[in-house]
Amino acid sequence: MAKSSGRLVWNHSTHIPGLIPILERLVQWEGITTVTPGVISRSKGHAPALKLRVSVPIRGGYKVIARQGKTVQEVFFVTQLSQGELEGAIQACMR
Repeated sequence: MAKSSGRLVWNHSTHIPGLIPILERLVQWEGITTVTPGVISRSKGHAPALKLRVSVPIRGGYKVIARQGKTVQEVFFVTQLSQGELEGAIQACMR
């Protein structure tokens, strides 16, 4: 993990509990330019612990799904990292 000039966009007033500290660590990761938390919704399933999963590629990066309990939040990453590298960065920052 190297220092980078990434930024965390604050465009929503609510976030999944515990998500912001992880995102703040991820924006420091080399190759991650911008992290934007998105829409919060409810799911039928239940995830007891906070999980982040790379969902689909978007222009310039990836959409990541954050889940905790029955709450789901989209998070958009603008990054030069490959999907595998982003998954590795997420795992390292979740420890």
